[in-house]
Amino acid sequence: MIRYNFRIVFAGRFIWFLLAAFAFYIFIAVTSVWNGNVPDEEFVYNTLLFPAILLVFYPMTFGIQNDVDAGILEILFGIPDYRYKVWLVRFILVFVLVFLILLGFSGISSILLTPVNLFEMTRQLMFPVLFLGSMAFMFSTIIKNGNGTAVVMVIIGVLALILSDSVEKTMWNIFLNPFNVPRNMNEMIWESIVLKNRILLAVGSVLFLLYGLFNLQKRERFI
Repeated sequence: MIRYNFRIVFAGRFIWFLLAAFAFYIFIAVTSVWNGNVPDEEFVYNTLLFPAILLVFYPMTFGIQNDVDAGILEILFGIPDYRYKVWLVRFILVFVLVFLILLGFSGISSILLTPVNLFEMTRQLMFPVLFLGSMAFMFSTIIKNGNGTAVVMVIIGVLALILSDSVEKTMWNIFLNPFNVPRNMNEMIWESIVLKNRILLAVGSVLFLLYGLFNLQKRERFI
């Protein structure tokens, strides 16, 4: 059942997304080291963040579209409340898989770049990944088209990157790096900002997921 759901969610292309994320990770790491950046926890977090987002981007953005292409969307909507269970299970499976992959990437970074706490690094990475993945799932239930959802998410991502400089050291920064402690800021204040940021991302993730599941009630918009 797990293999079947992964086959639907990733449209049989999981290995290619894994290889692409790993290649992206290697490219960012090599380029950053070549430019003279010193590998530390802050460096590893920044290096792993975008490969992590790449891993979750496709299954959350094209999930509904893949159900249509596989011809099982009508089956999901034909059984009362079945679609909620299926998509909730898929959601959990995808993010558990991403967590395990990031754990492996963190291990590679710890060997090749600098020693890091594997679980702490992976845990911190999962907050923005969950937030953006849940947002992509929500928009996929509104737009109901993979390409359209992808365009919206790319625009949101670009805007978030543009605004990240102005909100860099605040709780509103989606891409906040908890390991990048400002030199002119008290450490306890920084920990408070990071905690509020993580709570914000966690609450946002839950709200996006619930709204997406709520949209699945509107059967006539999908069939």
